[in-house]
Amino acid sequence: MSDQCNISKVITVKVQCFGAIERQLPQDLNLQFSSQVMIRDVLADVVRTYPESSALLERCACAVGEDIIPRQSLLNTDTTLVLLSPVAGG
Repeated sequence: MSDQCNISKVITVKVQCFGAIERQLPQDLNLQFSSQVMIRDVLADVVRTYPESSALLERCACAVGEDIIPRQSLLNTDTTLVLLSPVAGG
């Protein structure tokens, strides 16, 4: 076996925001993790850096591509994570 199997890959998570959360976070938010990461841990990292976003982040839906995904989902490759603020209307 090669030693390359033991080298952890850095994962970049690009965060895109839509709705009210868009005003709380920077447009170009790219986070790096040393290995696979759960979405909830990505969001916790965002809250540590931008604590004012905490209340809105709790209510946001998370999506990758066109799929809404749970916060327990594991990311193991470079990913664009989309945060969708709840909307009201009629």
